[in-house]
Amino acid sequence: MTTFDTDMPPMTTSIGRSTADDIWVQGYDLAGELMGEVDFGSVFYLLITGRLPTAGEARIFNAVLVALADHGLTPTALAARLTYTGAPDAIQGAIAAGVLGAGSVFLGVFEDAGRVLTAAGPTPDTGEEELERMAAEIIEDHRGRGARIPGLGHPFHKDGDPRTARLLALAREHDLLGPHTRLMLRVQERATSPSGRQLALNAGGACGALLSDLAIDTAVLRGVAVVSRAAGVVGHLAEEARAPMGRTLWHMAERAATYEARR
Repeated sequence: MTTFDTDMPPMTTSIGRSTADDIWVQGYDLAGELMGEVDFGSVFYLLITGRLPTAGEARIFNAVLVALADHGLTPTALAARLTYTGAPDAIQGAIAAGVLGAGSVFLGVFEDAGRVLTAAGPTPDTGEEELERMAAEIIEDHRGRGARIPGLGHPFHKDGDPRTARLLALAREHDLLGPHTRLMLRVQERATSPSGRQLALNAGGACGALLSDLAIDTAVLRGVAVVSRAAGVVGHLAEEARAPMGRTLWHMAERAATYEARR
């Protein structure tokens, strides 16, 4: 017989439950109130925050999901395609392979930027001078440690990430340009690369700031990015099934790599 430590807190959940006749998600009747009435992004927001978003919040949150869905033949997509080449009977493994690389270089910028901004402590009442001071401290801290500021710079969009411009426009349209995003913009305005070039705010940094303003916990910011990119990975795998390139990539690597014996 299993025994439990009486000092342990009781286990509770508000996410979902099922009865013989109903399925409930965060207090909503899944079939009667959500299906066909609420888009997937809004249900995802509900699962994370415990409430449905306003119309403006839903538009921003869905735009964030769309922004990170795909970015071409990235390492994420290549990892998924190559895994599918070896195990086409287990597409879930290929999807997992595609998103397991979420980290400081790919997809993890959501979380990294959000943590830096949240640690600075901006609130809706934070004034412009205080935001300037916070921005300067963030830049000096990273410069002193020789660390890159998450959310700034992009290997392709050197002169500005088109997704960032659209996200900021939507935030302004719905009056949702909150303190974290305003702080991120001040950091971007002040920060420069080692060569003195001003760094563009990339989509990951913009998304991390906007989601922080939507009260998304920093602990799950990377999870939002993973859900977004998983959709793109499935798209790549659908294409891989009908127009494979995995074996070509494999043979290209074999031909391009030089073997060097080491003893």
